[in-house]
Amino acid sequence: MSNARQGMALPANWRLQVHEVLPSTSDLCRERAAAGEPEGLAILARRQTQGRGSRGRAWDSPAGNLFLSVLLRPRERAREAGQWSLLAGVALAEALAEYLPDAPGLRLKWPNDVLLGGDKLAGILVDSSADAAGMVEWLVIGIGVNLAVAPPVPGRAVACLADHVAPPSPENFAARLLAHLDHWRARHLAEGFAPVRAAWLARAPVPGSPVSVRLGEQLLGGGFAGLGDDGSLLLAGEGGVRAFSTGEVLL
Repeated sequence: MSNARQGMALPANWRLQVHEVLPSTSDLCRERAAAGEPEGLAILARRQTQGRGSRGRAWDSPAGNLFLSVLLRPRERAREAGQWSLLAGVALAEALAEYLPDAPGLRLKWPNDVLLGGDKLAGILVDSSADAAGMVEWLVIGIGVNLAVAPPVPGRAVACLADHVAPPSPENFAARLLAHLDHWRARHLAEGFAPVRAAWLARAPVPGSPVSVRLGEQLLGGGFAGLGDDGSLLLAGEGGVRAFSTGEVLL
């Protein structure tokens, strides 16, 4: 393990630790969080052996892609922790856009995916812990990006940055991503969720486009109607507009 700082423009107060291989960057970051590690820790692995995505799915982790988890300790209500997935998506899309200024179709999919041309390019996974008063103790945001390789995902079309440009190293991309994440963290602290919501909607599906939400065995369809003020997904259907704070979205 090494502390990567020399030659990398990390934002102040961030500490990037680089590991050759880990079972899971998020699992290690969670352990550090529970042990009292201050916020600002970022853990990167060049490879993972037990990477995980949303809903317990395995996340294939070949060398050359980004596997990064970050630790934050925002003092806010635990029920708002899901907004950080949207904030991380905005930061991630902005970092990717710096490499793809002319690439069409860099979009966000609620609540935790970045798409390129409709295909999955990156995913985000947020873990959190709350205290007895219902406030966030810590947040761990895990981010995986197909920089060099697009491993197959059952039932999903996938993309990678290398199909469009020469991909950066995971360490260099991590430094750029942390700069965007730090910017949006500061805006969120100063201005609340509203600017994050607006930035997310700028890369959202077209209003009215068909969206389905899977809740367990139930599949609910409708038209995309934006985000609620709390970051919930709004879906317009025959019965009006419904808000969803959880569920798997199918476009």
